Amino acid sequence: MNRRWIKIASLGLAGVLLMGSLAGCGTSGNNTASNQGGDKKPEFTLKFGHVADENNSWHKAALYFADEVKKKSNGRIEVKVYPNSQLGSEMDTINGIQAGTADMTITGESLQNWAPKVGVMGALYLIKSDDQLKKVADGPIGKEIEQEILDKTGLRPLTWFARGPRYLTSNRPIKTPDDLNGLRLRVPNVPLYVKAWEALGAKPTPMALGEVFTGLQQGTVDAQENPLALIQSSGFYEVQKYINRTEHVRSWIYVVIGNKKFESMPKDLQQIVLDAAKDMQTYEHDLMLKDEQALTQKLQSEGMQFVDTDQAAFEAKAKPAILSSLNPAQKDIYEKIMNTR
Repeated sequence: MNRRWIKIASLGLAGVLLMGSLAGCGTSGNNTASNQGGDKKPEFTLKFGHVADENNSWHKAALYFADEVKKKSNGRIEVKVYPNSQLGSEMDTINGIQAGTADMTITGESLQNWAPKVGVMGALYLIKSDDQLKKVADGPIGKEIEQEILDKTGLRPLTWFARGPRYLTSNRPIKTPDDLNGLRLRVPNVPLYVKAWEALGAKPTPMALGEVFTGLQQGTVDAQENPLALIQSSGFYEVQKYINRTEHVRSWIYVVIGNKKFESMPKDLQQIVLDAAKDMQTYEHDLMLKDEQALTQKLQSEGMQFVDTDQAAFEAKAKPAILSSLNPAQKDIYEKIMNTR
């Protein structure tokens, strides 16, 4: 059984008992902001779903955002946060926002299904440093990508989170592209990823993040790639032995809201949401930096071994496949990002 469901099941009875003990105490639970606005009924309720677990900096930042919005709006806005894919996979939640059954999520390259420029954000070895990432995401390139998201998806980016480098995990050491031959690798449902990893010699398999632990446990896939925070919070150390230091992607991810919902709010509440989102970015970034410093040690203590890789060899072999898969608009963004180094 998936460790996550075991955990949820074990918490079920305790949760019921706890809720009973808290009845009438005015607390709001883990997935909503504290009751800063008293008993006043909110004018707007935002359902904020994401795929990370409760220990991830994304979730902690989402709760911070919920508290800030409720406090600054005097209870006129309530944000309900749903971690662990409770509203479905990333794609499910995006579709839910577009259909009006959800309101907010955290998403990145998956949006390229509608907004192709977003796909360049995940190009392997394109961004080499945190400074370059900030220049791109905060500058004209980031604004261009955000505008396409708004125009093509109906989702409005509120802010962005920097993501730690992505690493490849496996049950055998991967030092060079030759070591990938035949490896069934879970990847996000992003065409650029699929083509790049195929060129590197792996057998990429698109799969929702919530299915990866079971896929690794049952042998449907042999490996996966993600930042250290998600490797740890998803429990992949239980089913993977090696973290290969590929550091193949440095990127960012957006916190988005359905634009129809956003525009249905009066201007003063829109500004509160925007201000709280900016504060959330700072809050999350501080958490992320602290987590990155401790994650290597945590994962080693769980039995994972870090393996140095020939990053130059990975980059050289992947680049032709990446360039051949880009359309003219994507190539333009790619070259602009290259020129920010």
